Amino acid sequence: MKRFKVMTMRKQTKNNLITFVGAAVLFFAMAALSQAGVLNNKITGLLVPIGIYVILAISLNLTVGVLGELSLGHAGFMCVGAYVSGAVSLVIQNSPNLAVPDWLRFALAIVLGGIMAAVFGVLIGIPVLRLRGDYLAIVTLGFGEIMKSLANNIYLVMDNNGLHFGFTQAPELGENSEGAKELLRGPIGMSAPQDTNIWVVSVVLLICLAALMMFIDSKSGRACMAVRDNYIAAQSVGINVTKFRLMAFTISAAIAGVAGALYSHSISLLAAKKFDYNLSILILVFVVLGGLGSMRGSIIATIILYALPEIFREVGNYRMLIYAIVLIGMMIFNNAPFFIQLRERIGASAPVRKLKGIFKKKKAGGVE
Repeated sequence: MKRFKVMTMRKQTKNNLITFVGAAVLFFAMAALSQAGVLNNKITGLLVPIGIYVILAISLNLTVGVLGELSLGHAGFMCVGAYVSGAVSLVIQNSPNLAVPDWLRFALAIVLGGIMAAVFGVLIGIPVLRLRGDYLAIVTLGFGEIMKSLANNIYLVMDNNGLHFGFTQAPELGENSEGAKELLRGPIGMSAPQDTNIWVVSVVLLICLAALMMFIDSKSGRACMAVRDNYIAAQSVGINVTKFRLMAFTISAAIAGVAGALYSHSISLLAAKKFDYNLSILILVFVVLGGLGSMRGSIIATIILYALPEIFREVGNYRMLIYAIVLIGMMIFNNAPFFIQLRERIGASAPVRKLKGIFKKKKAGGVE
C-alpha cells in the first residue's frame, strides 16, 4: 500500500512538472518571439489577455475542480483586485512625496490587489460556504454583481489636501484644493498605468501555477479532494470541512485578484461593467471544457477558446459558429464515455507503452 502511494505521488509530481515546464516554455517562447517582432500584431495583442485568463481559469479550477463547489462570482474577486491595485498605483504615481520606482509600485499594487481579494474571499466565504450546490452558486453570483455595482459608483479624487472619497457622486472639494485629479470616476472607470506585458504575465502565471500545484499536492489539497469526493465521509474521519473549504476558496480569490491587478494595468480605461456575470461564466467554460481538476487542461482550453474567435474574426459572423462547434466538440471529447474509453485504450496500447518506457529511468539490475 505504501509503495502504491509513493508511485502515485511520483506520477502526480511528474505530471505537474510536465505541465509547469510546458507552460514556461510556451509563454516565454511567445514572449521572446513577440519581442523579436516575429509574431504579427494580432497574435501579440492576444498574448497578455490569454495569460491573464489562464490565471483566472487555474484559480477557479481550485474551487470548482479540486474543492467541488460551483462558484459564479469569480469576476467579483477579479474586480476587487483590479480596482484596489489600480487605485494604489494611481495614488503612488500622483503623490509628489513618494519617490517609488515604477517596478516597485507595480509589484506593490499586484500584491495588495491579491491580498484584498483574499480578504473578501474570507469575508464572503465564512457565511457563504455553509451552503452547497445551487445555493452556493446563486450567492456567489450575487456577490459578483454587488462588487460590480459598488465599483461602478466609487469616486476617488486626490489633491493637495489628500484623498477624497465619494459614493454615487464625485466628492465636493474645498476652495483651497489645488491640482485635483480624479483617480476613480464611477461609471467612467479609471486609467491605471499600463505596466503589464507578456513577460510579467508569464512570470506571475508560473508563480500562481506552482503555488496551486503545491497546495493541491499537500495535505490540505488532499483534504479538499476528500471533501469533494464525499462530504459526509470527510467529516466522519475528522477533517475540518469548513477550514479546508475556506482555505481553497480564499486562495482561489487571491489569485483572481492578482489576475485583476494585471488586467487593470494592461488596458487604457478600466470600467466596472467588464466584471459582469458573463465573465464568470466564460471562465467557468474554460475550466469545465479543460477538465475539472486539471490545470493542464485549463491552460490548453483557455488558449484555444480565447484565441479562436479572434483568429477567425475575418470570417465575420461565422467565427462564432466555429467557436460553438469547437465548444461542443471539446465537451463531447472530454465527457463522452466512448472517447474516455478510447483515450484509455490508446494509453494502454503497445506503441504508447513503449514510448513511455523510453523515458523511464532504469533501476539497478535492469528492473523498472
